[in-house]
Amino acid sequence: MSALPFIDLKAQYAALKPSVDARIQRVLDHGQYIMGPEVKELEDKLAAFVGTRHCITVSSGTEALLIALMALDLKPGDEVITTPFTFAATAEVIVLLGGVPVFVDIEPDTCNIDASLIAAAITSKTRAIMPVSLYGQVGDMDEINAIAAAHGLAVIEDAAQSFGASYKGRRSCGLSTFGATSFFPSKPLGCYGDGGALFTDDDGLAQAAREIRVHGQSQRYTHTRVGVGGRMDTLQCAVVLAKLERFEWEIARRLAIGARYQALLEKLPVQRLALRPDRDCVWAQFTLHVQARSQVQQRLSAAGVPTAVHYPKPLHQQPAYAQWAQGQSFPHAERAAQSVMSLPMSADLSEAQQDQVILALTQALDGLEP
Repeated sequence: MSALPFIDLKAQYAALKPSVDARIQRVLDHGQYIMGPEVKELEDKLAAFVGTRHCITVSSGTEALLIALMALDLKPGDEVITTPFTFAATAEVIVLLGGVPVFVDIEPDTCNIDASLIAAAITSKTRAIMPVSLYGQVGDMDEINAIAAAHGLAVIEDAAQSFGASYKGRRSCGLSTFGATSFFPSKPLGCYGDGGALFTDDDGLAQAAREIRVHGQSQRYTHTRVGVGGRMDTLQCAVVLAKLERFEWEIARRLAIGARYQALLEKLPVQRLALRPDRDCVWAQFTLHVQARSQVQQRLSAAGVPTAVHYPKPLHQQPAYAQWAQGQSFPHAERAAQSVMSLPMSADLSEAQQDQVILALTQALDGLEP
């Protein structure tokens, strides 16, 4: 059997080649590589898709989180409650601004932040809550928003992995003070480099974010606030515009492929992620829990099935962030870090390829000691 791609961007490009090529050529023809017309076109279409008043494209998902915190005027010493089981960027932006990440453990069945633990972590220094919609499923946003409202806090959804997902009939990124997403190539909606976007219904915060992304300028060479160089390139906006043409189809495919994976895994000795009944999951990574993970990965690799681990070490155990954990333990995050494994996943994954993955996994699990 031939080796499988972990994420099949080549198949996606082949399907979209005429549109992608035409969009890129249009930018090459007009030559407005920074803040060209495709930027506003994309922002308008993304805002309509999510259902928010504003979309501000930025240079990466990390920059989206950073600009959101800057727009909220995070000060040194301010605390932001988040999860330790996420990519480093979530805590990185807090620390870069002098803030303090306050970690709260995850739900063992979804790997999303446990909303029931957030209130106890709030102090007089808490400024915001930053839940992560991990693997493509939104967390308990109504509960989180209610806690935030009771304490006068902002909520920033780190939706780098969940763009296109739905929660109680609403889209990820349109559920809180700010929604921040990434267009990194492997994401559900990706460009061909770095890119990201912020979403909000707050006019003032949107204006602040727009100024911050262009070095704090309210107009050319008038620097109203401290900012960053955070614009999304016109070429990358053009790529996302082309990909938007079949994005609804891709979401439907991801939901179907994820459901089929879940069904095929039902009889195997693995733990599937739980899906809450009032939301869906766009499976930025199709992730499950396995025992003897390194052995399983080695066997799958030998069978031509690539895997990945998102994430092998929680942030409170990372050298750069351990100091903010103050020696605390987060057992569910620690267990997940030891057992999660992601399988090949993309909208173009065929049933034959999926069957190949499941067959290889079945064989890889056979005879392993837990």
